[in-house]
Amino acid sequence: MKVLFMCTHNSCRSILSEALFNNLAPEGVEAVSSGSFPSGHVNQRALDTLEAAGISTAGLSSKASDAFEGSPPDIVITVCDRAAGEACPIFFGPAIKAHWGLADPSEVRGSDAEITTAFESTLAKISQRVSAFLALPIKTLNSDQLKAELNRIGSL
Repeated sequence: MKVLFMCTHNSCRSILSEALFNNLAPEGVEAVSSGSFPSGHVNQRALDTLEAAGISTAGLSSKASDAFEGSPPDIVITVCDRAAGEACPIFFGPAIKAHWGLADPSEVRGSDAEITTAFESTLAKISQRVSAFLALPIKTLNSDQLKAELNRIGSL
């Protein structure tokens, strides 16, 4: 199974989600990420946050969804923040789609400690959601049930 995490720039939230998911996922389950308007670089604080948590950053890059045309995802999870008026990317195709809105920690302004806390809090929220996802009895759920469960997890 392939899970695609999408946000606007594919430099922070979707990158954190991809790396954390792959760190926790069993063999045969893989996460990738993309953006509707990829920035072309990964946010350095996102990389630092992952490394501080002991999560590999190898191979992470900012890219558009067309990178997966030859190998489409089974599930697409948007992580943009609709509450902040941010436009979420749209993925065309048969994948199951869900939304796990996250405030963008790269938009936080303040002291170094406040910004670090924002990144760590975002990673903790992603960890909670990914753990709940991986605990689902996926093989026993139909598409509608899986979509409902994924959207429920997005509200955790």
